[in-house]
Amino acid sequence: MIEQQMERLRNRLLIITGTMGAGKTTVLGEASDILALRHIAHAAIDLDALGLVHLPSAPGNDGVMYRNLQSVCNNYASLGVRRLLLARAMEDRAELELCSGVVSATSTVICRLTASIETMQQRVQMRESGVSQREYVARVPELNVILDRARLEDFTVTNENRSLTEVSHEMLVKAGWISNLPTANSASG
Repeated sequence: MIEQQMERLRNRLLIITGTMGAGKTTVLGEASDILALRHIAHAAIDLDALGLVHLPSAPGNDGVMYRNLQSVCNNYASLGVRRLLLARAMEDRAELELCSGVVSATSTVICRLTASIETMQQRVQMRESGVSQREYVARVPELNVILDRARLEDFTVTNENRSLTEVSHEMLVKAGWISNLPTANSASG
């Protein structure tokens, strides 16, 4: 048990942040594919998916979401996974510290995905066709301002007018997770 806890102290965390429509989940998936092609053990988690719950008596879902993340991280740690890609719009330093603590990360790097407000709103409008579509589209510029003020990112990557592979590859290189050298399996572009 102590050995497992010591191993967890070596975890590397790459958080993909950005406003709604920036492409966090899509880039997360592509980055995971790039790492898999290079045989780099990792886990990829869309943190919001761990908090999809409605509890009428609770003020928010973040507590449940982070408890779920802790369980998932413990499961991955038991398998020897030491690298975690995580997609989540981190709005403030307190949440960032909570997240890093739950993951037991000794190395945390934050990439902020950016695109024009119009592009992000169009993406959200296409993706969200349900009852909350207007609310989500309106949230794009609001969340962008919050993230601008928080300035939690270590670097930014533009996710507009480029291939998904280019965006994901740039992020992984800037994070120091891969080298800029292509592999035999990497896509050209």
